[in-house]
Amino acid sequence: MGGLQDGSADLADRPRTWRQIGSLVKALVYHGPGQKAWEEVPDPKIIDPTDVIVRVDMTTICGTDLHILKGDVPGVTDGRILGHEGVGTITEVGSGVGTLTVGDRVIISCISSCGACSYCRQGLPSHCLNSEGTSGIGWIFGHLIDGTQAEYVRVPFAETSLHKLPKGVSDEAAVMLSDILPTGFEIGVRNGRVKPGDVVAVIGAGPVGLSAMMTAELYGASRVIAVDLDANRLAQAKSFGATDSVNSGGADWMDELMAMTEGGLGVDVAIEAVGVPQTFTMATDIIRVGGTVANVGVHGCSVELRLQDLWIKDIAITTGLVSATSTQMLLRMVTQGKLTPENFVSHRFTFDTIMDAYDTFGRAAETKALKVIITP
Repeated sequence: MGGLQDGSADLADRPRTWRQIGSLVKALVYHGPGQKAWEEVPDPKIIDPTDVIVRVDMTTICGTDLHILKGDVPGVTDGRILGHEGVGTITEVGSGVGTLTVGDRVIISCISSCGACSYCRQGLPSHCLNSEGTSGIGWIFGHLIDGTQAEYVRVPFAETSLHKLPKGVSDEAAVMLSDILPTGFEIGVRNGRVKPGDVVAVIGAGPVGLSAMMTAELYGASRVIAVDLDANRLAQAKSFGATDSVNSGGADWMDELMAMTEGGLGVDVAIEAVGVPQTFTMATDIIRVGGTVANVGVHGCSVELRLQDLWIKDIAITTGLVSATSTQMLLRMVTQGKLTPENFVSHRFTFDTIMDAYDTFGRAAETKALKVIITP
């Protein structure tokens, strides 16, 4: 079991990083559907040589956390600390960790990767076979092990699951690289096979949909159409890379969108970023012959696939769980100022007001929340 290494005095804020063995820290704990509490929990300890302990300097809330609180994710049990996004400072390293040191600022990826199993070597760490508590899924923080909505978190497979932060990248920009930016890019843009000149429609202008819009320009999309029911989010989409917007609540929304495509034949790529049957059907309705429907949304019920109409259209339909293999590339783009994910931040809270943060994020349509930031 590792301890604080020599050099810990270099930490910018030693009093916040020093913890007595056996002490208690605070975290947001799930206690069943609709039940959560900010309470004291045992200080996380290194268990395996490849672990590190990270002081959480910033975290945020994901729509998946809301699904958990609704009881939609049965793998999350009473007593689990929530959260799978964060930026922090390493305070302790295991004996098997050689490339990370105490004091390093890091992005905590939502995906834990052993880096050695068949799926990790295939570039699909989202299905890591060695992640704790499961066989075949890399999303474990706030799901199968304690997560990041806490003062401290234990990170397994640290060397292949953390990303060092270069100087000049703010925590607010970096925390968006934990999940939403790689998700929108990998499962939306990359799986959608966006290429130069494409017309892309993104159905759903929430944080992940906006991430797809922001990164579609990396692959040269000529037009990015935001589709949503919320006028506020459609207005915000213009600052995240959307060239056009369509309110899908209008009776003629589809005619309006199709008029933006070449010959009125449909979009080259339709990215579904909501996760309900209606929006998936919308994506298949607006795709042109030879196009790609990229499903990003997390679906909680069956979706009708009208294959009798689609089989002849030569389309591709892709799905996926983020693997975060693009994080380093996206981090380079952020470092160079090519991407500005800090613009997702709409509200700021402290750990002591985390319940207010959940209330604000849970009423996003009313509060106009995109991403809420939570700091010590």
